[in-house]
Amino acid sequence: MKPFTGFFAGAVALGLLAVSAPASADEMVIKFPGLHPRYVFEAEPHALLAPYANWVPGVGFRGTVRVLHNGFIPSINNSIGVGFGADWVDKGVWIPVVMQWNFWLSRNWSVFGEPGVSIRAGHGVDGKHDDHLGILGLWAGGRFHFTDRITLTMRVGRPTFSVGVSFLL
Repeated sequence: MKPFTGFFAGAVALGLLAVSAPASADEMVIKFPGLHPRYVFEAEPHALLAPYANWVPGVGFRGTVRVLHNGFIPSINNSIGVGFGADWVDKGVWIPVVMQWNFWLSRNWSVFGEPGVSIRAGHGVDGKHDDHLGILGLWAGGRFHFTDRITLTMRVGRPTFSVGVSFLL
């Protein structure tokens, strides 16, 4: 029985290799200015953690309006946007306003930096009311592109970490 089982397993493995799709490499596009999806607005719902508020979980939304198709460095594939949103954690809301600088590395990956401010509205972790408490915010993130228009977006920074799905509209 054992020789037949080994032969059968080998035949199945060989059959799977025969019908598998050929491997394809990701195409680098960083050296080709403007070779990224043309979009006007990026909509990003996300889940988040707020490490500066005792690691409480939350949900949020970021919207970014692209303002420059070709960014500050004309020799590489980069773009500029202005982002805004709301991150709900505990009993309060963070309202981030940022400049988003995108670097389009390949067809499947892009990265970004976001300097800006984040305004806290509502009650803090200790229960005290702290409207308009603003802090400088700084985030860095990356996107894995499922398609030209849909990405998995990860962001780390101050005051929140987030993971969401972006829609390039």
